[in-house]
Amino acid sequence: MSLAALVLGAVSCKEKDKGGVPPYKVVDAAQVDLATFPVDEEGYIVLFDGSSTNGWRGYGKEALPARWTIDEDAIKFNGTGSGEGQTGEGGDIIFAHQFKNFTLELEWKVSKGGNSGIFYLAKEVTTKDENGAERYEPIYISAPEYQVLDNANHPDALLGVDGNRQSASLYDMIPAKPQNQNPYGEWNKTKILVYKGTVVHFQNDEKVLEYHLWTQQWTDMLQASKFSQKDWPLAFELLNNCGGEEHEGYIGLQDHGDDVWYRNIRIKLMD
Repeated sequence: MSLAALVLGAVSCKEKDKGGVPPYKVVDAAQVDLATFPVDEEGYIVLFDGSSTNGWRGYGKEALPARWTIDEDAIKFNGTGSGEGQTGEGGDIIFAHQFKNFTLELEWKVSKGGNSGIFYLAKEVTTKDENGAERYEPIYISAPEYQVLDNANHPDALLGVDGNRQSASLYDMIPAKPQNQNPYGEWNKTKILVYKGTVVHFQNDEKVLEYHLWTQQWTDMLQASKFSQKDWPLAFELLNNCGGEEHEGYIGLQDHGDDVWYRNIRIKLMD
């Protein structure tokens, strides 16, 4: 089935305004039926069981890109060494169902100097290039990012402000404190709670940050980040209203060019 056949329509088509936001569309694609996924004894829906990538596909794509494979009972991205310069057989991936209020749990590890990220409330967003052809904008301009990083060996750990690009941070906005990451090659536990705008990040069973979406606090943090209205109008527009009118979106995993593994991915709905 083609991606065009999967697309049910498009919403939130915006015309360019005084803030410099270009016209964009939020793609409304078919979603998987959660009832077909197992529920564990704690009431979590299992999104990845170590053996099947059912429900996962590339961001803006029909299928899982070839560089995402199963290894060590985990979904692994096999690095390209190209950083954010994603190749055709790579790219970010999403679980093809939009979530609203939830607790997401998973484990991850990276290679030496590895970089990746976990996205939530993401949307698939398109704009048009100078020739009028439709193109997908990167996932990170519509979704908050839980940073995944080898703090000891990747230079991003030294950038940003007060460590806000280190592991478990809200990328480029709030640092994870305490910073309790296990080193590269070892597994780290992540929990992300999203409930009616309140978001909490946990790393290795410790709460490391909390913030509140769709508030003045959220807008102010965006304005102080790389996603400010002045520097990146489209990103500011999308992130300031992340999740859209329904306040829901996809879970995503990032291809940042480095080897990274994700396992035991499960979610509990709180609607």
